[in-house]
Amino acid sequence: MNTITLNNGVTMPQLGFGVWQVPDDEAEHAVSAALAAGYRSIDTAKLYQNEAGVGRAVRESGIPRDELFVTTKLWNDEHGYDRALRAFDASMERLGLDVLDLYLIHWPAPAQNKYVETWKALEKLYADGRVRAIGVSNFTVQALDRLLDEAEVVPAVNQIELHPQFAQDALRAYDSAHGIATEAWSPLGQGKGLLDEPVLTRIAAKHGRSPAQVVLRWHIQLGNIVIPKSVTPERIRENIDVFGFELDPGDMTEIAAMDADRRLGPDPATFG
Repeated sequence: MNTITLNNGVTMPQLGFGVWQVPDDEAEHAVSAALAAGYRSIDTAKLYQNEAGVGRAVRESGIPRDELFVTTKLWNDEHGYDRALRAFDASMERLGLDVLDLYLIHWPAPAQNKYVETWKALEKLYADGRVRAIGVSNFTVQALDRLLDEAEVVPAVNQIELHPQFAQDALRAYDSAHGIATEAWSPLGQGKGLLDEPVLTRIAAKHGRSPAQVVLRWHIQLGNIVIPKSVTPERIRENIDVFGFELDPGDMTEIAAMDADRRLGPDPATFG
């Protein structure tokens, strides 16, 4: 498994397992299957309502805690210094963990105008050793500019919607220039439409791989952290099996040409 060294020296698996839209009882089984398949990074959030199931799977896996990397996120209705600290406590109680590996502000929610204040709470959690790294999710260049002007700690990660049809080149370049790792949610474009694209099916056939494996390999070679989601054991195993082949420069160029600035999720400038 490749790892990414974050800007504070903490290492994070480059490929992890996401549990968005997975009910709590199913999350426990899905995470257990993922851990058995070799995943060591699990990404959840308060919004997903499955932190408890994720925590059970982690605690009962038998894998030493220092070999696992767990991420959760603060939801939009918990912005503000004191509310963010209480939200973290509640997430940790649901997870059943003593220390979190990565805590993210889920959305900037700019209309609330509280994400800088919220960040100060994350900085305290980091200073107190309750979380090993802190970061953001869905932050735009504008939101990051403001945050960096007032922050003491530069975010370690910016988790954003990112897939071949929404490659976010400018935001990835900004993150890189500021020492922020880019993590992709919806890395497979939320479904079949992307994976049926002729470019991907042809490249997949050339390498004897699936289109999903090709897209995940594209992310890996770009340097993105990536968190595919599945509840199907076969797909869970397939998604982690992307380190035994390499896309050539022509493949990368063809996939880059698929970028259509096609956002599937909410716009961070207006959401929340």
